[in-house]
Amino acid sequence: MDSVKKVKFTSIWIFVIPFVAINGCLILITQFHELFPEPASVIHWTFPYIDGGASISRTARPYPSWLLFKPAMFLTSFLLIKYWIYNSEIFKSLNSNHKNIKKFKFFGIASAITLIIHSIFLGISFDNDLYKLFRRIIMFLFIVFEITAQAYLVSTLYIYKDKLNGYINQKYLTGKLILVSLLIVVAIISIPIIAWPGDTFKFVKHALEWDFFLGVISFYLLTFFMWNKNSKYNTQL
Repeated sequence: MDSVKKVKFTSIWIFVIPFVAINGCLILITQFHELFPEPASVIHWTFPYIDGGASISRTARPYPSWLLFKPAMFLTSFLLIKYWIYNSEIFKSLNSNHKNIKKFKFFGIASAITLIIHSIFLGISFDNDLYKLFRRIIMFLFIVFEITAQAYLVSTLYIYKDKLNGYINQKYLTGKLILVSLLIVVAIISIPIIAWPGDTFKFVKHALEWDFFLGVISFYLLTFFMWNKNSKYNTQL
């Protein structure tokens, strides 16, 4: 029971905290210009999910936006680590030694660590190509680790779908499968666009970043609704 409750609790906050943080930074930098000491930092109205008017880092990097963004990402990273540990405990309670358990736990925790590293270096600017490459690699690894962890977890849920029948809502499990598959396809298709040099696809890149991040955290919202609140199985964990 504790493991399922913990998964439900952490999953909803993993969605809410970053969602509020990134959109809070967007509102701050587009609507409250007087709070920003550097006039060049402000952005006029944009809805980046569609028009790609700014990247997430562009809205979160200036002071005081980072005062909201950084603590939120640190807290999200901590909850991510807990989330993947709690999920591994659920499957271990089924007396399972399936190899996927170690894999989704490893990649999930690795994604949290890369998010911490990204948050630490956000706002620190060096005019150095290696530093810029380092930041891009960290974000790339976060995406790879996160999507890999989600894919392994969904795969494990389907492997034990019969045992979990009646304990999870199958519609939301299907939703998680569709979402992860879509994220993988979009990530693969986006590689040439993201790798394209210059500003040719700048607005497309920004819109992809916002929408993709929303898709990633929506996985955890589906987790919250997937586990049945009242279940005989839940009482055994």
